[in-house]
Amino acid sequence: MSKAALKKELQKLTKEQIIEQILDLYEKNKAVKEFYQFYLNPTNEKELADKYKRLIRKEFNVENPMRSTEKFSVAKRAISDFKNLQPSPEYLADVMLYLPESACELTSLYGDFSEQFYNGTFNNFKAALEFLKKNNLLQSFKTRAEQCVKWSEYCGYGFADDMEYIFNEYYR
Repeated sequence: MSKAALKKELQKLTKEQIIEQILDLYEKNKAVKEFYQFYLNPTNEKELADKYKRLIRKEFNVENPMRSTEKFSVAKRAISDFKNLQPSPEYLADVMLYLPESACELTSLYGDFSEQFYNGTFNNFKAALEFLKKNNLLQSFKTRAEQCVKWSEYCGYGFADDMEYIFNEYYR
């Protein structure tokens, strides 16, 4: 159903019926509940960002790499879910950069990973840098971006060169 069709159907409902629909969605859908909790109380933005960073950290578990699953799809889903809540660009940038940070730290501490792992890390690093540039946040996150490059120094498959190159594209 298109938004126009939905709007047409909603206009047929009374205010009370619409409220009941929203309450029903709130009760049955975790994403809707989280959206309204954030929408009605945006002051908890840092706590919410930390929640999504924990989900990413679970995938790239530096503290216990045997428990890490290294699934970029799960980590990217966390970013997407957080983005759907419409947080401020600063907090979204924080969560976006956290994925390549965690992946780079993991490989720095525990050795080489696959080329696919490095490609995923690089692509997410590039996406984060692009977002930072678009939102004039590059300087605020420069130290963290530099740390990603440092962590990649001893990695294989040309990963270190790629990370340094893309960093320099945005910061030099």
